[in-house]
Amino acid sequence: MINGVVLLDKPPGLSSNSAVQRVKRLLGAKKAGHTGSLDPIATGLLPVCLGEATKLAAFLLDDDKRYETRVRLGITTASADIEGEVLETRDVPELNEEKIEAVLAQFRGAISQIPPMYSALKHQGQRLYELARKGVEVERAPRNIRIHELLLRGYGADYLDLEAHCSKGTYIRSLAADIGEALGCGGHVELLRRTAVGALTLQQGAVSLDQMQRCPDDARLPLVHPSELMVQGLIFLEVDGEQAVRLSRGQTVIVSSDTDREGIRKVVCGDAFLGMAELKADGGLVPRRWFSVPISRVSPVAM
Repeated sequence: MINGVVLLDKPPGLSSNSAVQRVKRLLGAKKAGHTGSLDPIATGLLPVCLGEATKLAAFLLDDDKRYETRVRLGITTASADIEGEVLETRDVPELNEEKIEAVLAQFRGAISQIPPMYSALKHQGQRLYELARKGVEVERAPRNIRIHELLLRGYGADYLDLEAHCSKGTYIRSLAADIGEALGCGGHVELLRRTAVGALTLQQGAVSLDQMQRCPDDARLPLVHPSELMVQGLIFLEVDGEQAVRLSRGQTVIVSSDTDREGIRKVVCGDAFLGMAELKADGGLVPRRWFSVPISRVSPVAM
């Protein structure tokens, strides 16, 4: 059983599920999943969870994300990205940094965003992208999101290069389209790259599918990072053997009465990472995501 996470640098043109299945086959893993999909046109960080680490995926789904994107101005598409049918072309106004920054300021902080039709959200049991492919458009409720940072990294006569740090549920395609409208010319995502998911980044040893495929079979295991990396920002809480057994049975144990220490904890017993639990104000520790087998805190080997 392989337990851990591969920090995959997803190539363009591949769905997130297809990328996960390739990693699963290359490593011979029994179970695999991801922590939030990337559009097929997008590249960048796709954490692939293996084995028991799939139980930690939910803790990254709610995390912030970081993206780099090129917004092509003057062209509006059905999917708000380069693959969509062109709906309209307009002249792009003369741009300068002052004008661009004035528009970007409107999209920083807490904002409301309407999800695109080409998304995996459901309407009456059907995926929106399935309806969109049939030419059907339905009303979508606005969603509250937060853009922590929106930085201008460069621009030309008809494009903007942006970096965004945003909350979960943010659609960069919608952001690009809305920025284009605010500039009076429309726009769509031409390039999109995810650089971080929560505390995970491409710089922590991300690997491409090509690199994995070129590796000999026995050299791929070191590409698997310890499961703990997925929840590296959370605090450890150590329990004894008796408490570990009770937690594994779904029982609550009392470990502390310190009300300042409430929240989700990584639970360890000696050198074993046992799972995730929630510490209550009364000192009760409640198991939330428990591993079927303890995971060593020192292996598999990380890059």
